[in-house]
Amino acid sequence: MARRREHTLEQIKEMIIVATENIILKEGLEALTARKIALDIGYTVGSIYMVFENMQELMMHVNARTLRQLADSLQVWPEESSIEQRLRVAASNYLQFAADNANRWRVAFAPQNSGNSAWPDWYSEQVRCMFEPIENLFRQLKPEAEPRCVQLAAKTYWCSVHGVCLLAVNGYYLAQHAHDCEEALDFIVSNFIQNWKS
Repeated sequence: MARRREHTLEQIKEMIIVATENIILKEGLEALTARKIALDIGYTVGSIYMVFENMQELMMHVNARTLRQLADSLQVWPEESSIEQRLRVAASNYLQFAADNANRWRVAFAPQNSGNSAWPDWYSEQVRCMFEPIENLFRQLKPEAEPRCVQLAAKTYWCSVHGVCLLAVNGYYLAQHAHDCEEALDFIVSNFIQNWKS
């Protein structure tokens, strides 16, 4: 069993978050317990609550990191690509991230995390940052559009892509063939861009 003096509180915090991510990724949320996290990091259960007020706060930090990594993945596109191509790549990257990190992705968008009435400012900011790269692309496609319309377009686009990913990750009919999911995403993006530019 590790001693507290072997690591700073910040190091212990990172260890707890990483252990939580790994358990969720490999075994699912239902397998997650404070005892299992403590065992993985070599500390007592009490050490977890020295860093986090409760498991809900811990999960908020875990989900924030998932959202941050997801937002980063959306922006991995060829440097010389057009705005339209970047929107297509972002949709494909979203699907790939959801498939590669299915359990973490499900937890981040679980119903208990959907309401923002109790979100602290730092978490709300992380959620906002997830939409920002898409908003920027829609703004470039139609510079004359009102800011509120740009935000609505980005969120509607994102919700459409999210729906396809949800069907794929949960094993519904679209998931039978990966190509079907990509075709569905391409259809959504093509039509969305056409309507947005008109």
